[in-house]
Amino acid sequence: MTSPWLHPSVLSAALLALAPLFWLGFVGEQGCAGLRARLQPALLRLLLPALLVIPYLLVAVPADSFRWYGCGVYLCAPVLVACCLAWVARRDPEQTGHWLEFVVLLGLGLAVDLRWLEPAWPSGLAAFGKVLLLDAGLYGFLVVRGLSGVGFDLRLRGSDWKTGLREWCFYAPMAIPLGLWLGFLHVHWPPKHPWMAVPMWLFTFVLIALPEEIFFRGWMQNLLERRIGRRGALAVTAMLFGLSHFNKRTHFFNWRYVLLAALAGIFYGRAWREKRRIDASAITHATVDTLWGLLLR
Repeated sequence: MTSPWLHPSVLSAALLALAPLFWLGFVGEQGCAGLRARLQPALLRLLLPALLVIPYLLVAVPADSFRWYGCGVYLCAPVLVACCLAWVARRDPEQTGHWLEFVVLLGLGLAVDLRWLEPAWPSGLAAFGKVLLLDAGLYGFLVVRGLSGVGFDLRLRGSDWKTGLREWCFYAPMAIPLGLWLGFLHVHWPPKHPWMAVPMWLFTFVLIALPEEIFFRGWMQNLLERRIGRRGALAVTAMLFGLSHFNKRTHFFNWRYVLLAALAGIFYGRAWREKRRIDASAITHATVDTLWGLLLR
C-alpha cells in the first residue's frame, strides 16, 4: 500500500509547512526584524499567517477528510496568535513576560498535547497539525512579537554539539538505571536496525526535538526566567515538560514517563540556557529519544 506521504499534494503541503520553520531558523533575529519592518501595513503582518490553512487544504481535500472546523482553526488561530502577540508587543516592550504570552502558550500546548485537531486530518498525517501550530507560534513570537533570547538558529555550531552531548552524558547514567528499575525501559540487544540510527536521529531532531525545545525552552523557560529567575524557570519548565507526557503510551496517567521526562527536562533546559541555543537542547533531546528507540523501548 502506498504511503499517504508520497501523494503529490501531501509532499507539496509538507514543503509549505516546513518552509517557515527552516526559513526562520536560518535568518535569525535580524532577519525576523527585517521581515517585521517590511510587512506593512500592520494589518498585512497580522493576516499573513492565515496562509497556513493552505497545507491543510492540500492534505485534507484530496483525501476527502476536509472538516470545516479544521479549516477554521488553521485559518483563524494563527491570526489570533499574531494579534495577541502584537498587542503584547505594544503593552510590554521591555519583554518582562506578559500573562497573555502564557495564555498563547497554553492554547498551543493543549491543542497539541490533547490532540484536539487530529480528527481533522487523514489517518497517518496528523503530524501536520503540530507543525502548523509551531509555524504560527514561531511567526507570532519571532516576527510579530520580536521575542529575544529564543535561540532558534539552525546553523549548528560546535559548541551546540559539545553542550548537547555533555548534558546527554549527565542524564543517561541517571535515567537508564531509574527507567529499568521502574520497568519503563527494557534493554533490546542487539538492536534490530542499527543502520537506522542516523535517519532516526535526524527525523527526531527535526520533527520531535526542535518543536518541543522551541516551545518549552525557547518560549516557556525563556519567558519564565523573566518572572521567576533561572532556577525557578528551569524547575517549572521541566515539570511542565514532564506533565506534557502524561498521556503518552497509555490511556491514563503514565507517571513513569512523566517522571523520566521531567528529569530529562532539567538537562534539556541546562543545555539551552548555557548559551541560549535551541540546537544544543535539541541535540540532547534527539540523542535521548534515538537511544531509547533503538535500545531501550
